[in-house]
Parts: sequence; C-alpha cells; structure tokens
Amino acid sequence: MAVADLLVVVSDVILRRIGWNYFSFSFLDITPVCSLIYFLVFATIEISVWLTVAFTFDRFVAICCEKMKTKYCTEKTAAVVLGTVSVLSCLECVPWYFPYEPEKIVDNVPWFCILKTIFFTSPAWAAFDMFHRILTPCAPFILILLLNVLTVRRILVSSRVRRGLRGRSNGENHKDPEMENRKKSIILLFSISGSFILLWVGRVGYNIYLRIADSRYYYSYTDSVYIVQSTTGMLQLLSSCTNTCIYVLTQTKFREELKNIVTYPLNLIVKLVKS
Repeated sequence: MAVADLLVVVSDVILRRIGWNYFSFSFLDITPVCSLIYFLVFATIEISVWLTVAFTFDRFVAICCEKMKTKYCTEKTAAVVLGTVSVLSCLECVPWYFPYEPEKIVDNVPWFCILKTIFFTSPAWAAFDMFHRILTPCAPFILILLLNVLTVRRILVSSRVRRGLRGRSNGENHKDPEMENRKKSIILLFSISGSFILLWVGRVGYNIYLRIADSRYYYSYTDSVYIVQSTTGMLQLLSSCTNTCIYVLTQTKFREELKNIVTYPLNLIVKLVKS
C-alpha cells in the first residue's frame, strides 16, 4: 500500500502537476508521453484505492472469520491479491491512454493533451467514464464503510463476551494480550480506512454531482469548478500520503524495514571505504 501510494505521488504530483505546471514544453508535454502520464495517474490511484479495500477486507477476515483466517491471512494470499489488484487495475485503465489528442503540432511534434470531441458524444466513452467513476472510488467507499461497520459490531460483541468470561474466571482485571492485539489492529484499520473515507468523501460527492449535471461541465474549468476540483483533488492526493505515515507510527516491523532501506546505502559506502 505504501508503494502504491508513493507511485500516486510520483505520477500525479511530480509528473503531472509539477512537471506540466513548472516545466512547460518539456518531453512530458509531448502528446504520447502526456497520454501515458494520464494512464499512470488513473492506474496508480485505482491500485491504491483497491489495496485499501483489500487491507480492510483482510482485517475483517482476521477479526470476524476465524475459520477463514488461517487460509486467507497468509503471505501467499497477500501476494496473489496484490498482483491481481495491480494487473486488473492497469488493464481497466488502459482506455484512458486513448481519449486525448494534441492541442497543437509544432514541427510535426504533437504537444499537450486535450480530450477528443468523441469523448463527450460517444455513448461508449460515457459508459466507460461512468463505470470508472463508480469503480473508483464509489464502490470502494461503500465497501470500506460496510466492512468497518461489520468489524466494529463483531469487536464490540466479542469484547463484551471476553471481558465477562475473564471477569468470572479471574475475579479481577488483568491485561488481556488478545484484546491488546485487537486494539492495535483496530487502530491501524480505522486510521487507514477512516482517513481514506474522510479525504475522499469530497471527491466522491463532487464526481456524482458533476456527472449528473453535465459531462461537458464536468471537464470545464470555470473558476468555481477549478476551486472545487483543486480542493477535492488536494485532499484525495493527501490520502495517498497518510498511509505511509500511519504505518510508520503504528507498525514496528514497517519502521524497522524503512530504517534498513535508509541505512543500507550508508552501510555499503562505509564498507567500501574500509575495504
């Protein structure tokens, strides 16, 4: 998830926003490269969003489905889910490479990307655009809310039962390792899925409203539309930055691996100098 979120930052923030706004007429503005960047933006966002759903489902299974837990919550299953989500997301976003055409041609070189007229008039493109907006992030939004509600319900019920049984058997309050582990899992779960919901809710409402209003208006750039687009887009991108911070704050193993990645080049340089 952290890698997927980093790719969102690279493609959407660095290549798209910084590259196009501050390095005009660079190779990033050539139409084929520009179309590729759009594809990467859509694909990385979709991967990031659906990996958040996968993580939420994994925590749901681990907490609510004891029989399924031993088979599903394994490294092999995690690798399969990661690969499947990444491949399917990339395949679903391939059409986003094609609806753009050059804004201008200079010395036979196509520059910049604008949407073709057929994108607004073709029923096929309208259906694909609506399908994509429902797939990301409307469907994940609903799934995360549903899974969180079911998970919270199960935790509350099992916590009451467990406290009652331990109170009867021990007659006094002792720390329960199982409950401590559940608390940590819940903190991580709600930190990630909760931040996702809060930061994406504006974008979801904005997409629904504008798609209902008018498809052409959706892609227009009046002052009011630009302000809303920029604000909701900023919050959406911020959701791609929070997961890494949450992992650093809550996961000891993640902090250790991150420390190893940072210190490995330094240790390698020290060894080379000594040798």
